[in-house]
Amino acid sequence: MAAVLLIALDAANFTLALLLVTLGLVIIFGLMNVINMAHGELFLLGAYTVVLVERRGGSFWVALLLAPLALAVAGLLIEELVIRHVYRRFIDTILATWGLSISLKQAVIVVFGPTAQQVENPLPQTVTILTTLYPGYRLFIMAVAVLLALGTFFLFYRTRLGLVARAVIANRPMAASLGLNTRRMDRMTFAFGAALAGLAGAVMAPLMSVDPQMGVGFLIPAFLSILVGGTGSLLGTVLGTTLIASAGTVVASVWTQIAAQLVVFGLAIVVIRLFPRGLTGGRRG
Repeated sequence: MAAVLLIALDAANFTLALLLVTLGLVIIFGLMNVINMAHGELFLLGAYTVVLVERRGGSFWVALLLAPLALAVAGLLIEELVIRHVYRRFIDTILATWGLSISLKQAVIVVFGPTAQQVENPLPQTVTILTTLYPGYRLFIMAVAVLLALGTFFLFYRTRLGLVARAVIANRPMAASLGLNTRRMDRMTFAFGAALAGLAGAVMAPLMSVDPQMGVGFLIPAFLSILVGGTGSLLGTVLGTTLIASAGTVVASVWTQIAAQLVVFGLAIVVIRLFPRGLTGGRRG
């Protein structure tokens, strides 16, 4: 029983951590039609923001607040300098963000070096859940992810800004003809997605080896989650993330990590074959 509960908690932890990354990615893709291959590096920069703040004598909690703000500013710069020049050129956005990914990774290596950095766990205490001890910081990550997901849903479905965003997603030319500032919405969207990635990287830094390759481990599952759940739905993102992360965690706990990856890819292929538009997009006729 204790082993089952531990696996369930680990699956929930990975699901919610992955959701932090996937939300930003699906918002950028859904609103701007941009496949951001550099999203993993935005996650990476969030983690290295924690490293930099702690090197300067700051606390982890200060870094956790600064990371999304710093990445939102970085997102604005990236959108202005790179992304806006390749709108409506789908393949070009992939190539441009892939090049940006390589550049950001090399910049991190130049500044911090190729070796891994360590961030101390700010909450080393454990919590007893039904006689099972579980790390308190992992529970903190889960709480942050749930609150952020609920906040994102509220923003998109209960505010005027969310209404404007959904109008742009549904029909950009019509939204522009009605006087909505789609250019400003693009800036805000990319900044928001980058901020989510930065926060995810910062909050995961104490549990991971902070190195120039750490973003790849979340980028691929995030893309799979979007494809499985559906590209045009936040609910689909939650469903896809839950399916991908839970399957990977459960298989890895009873078998091997390689087997878990094979199962996840196989599961994604089956779902996409049956539901080409994702779980929320309807089954193939």
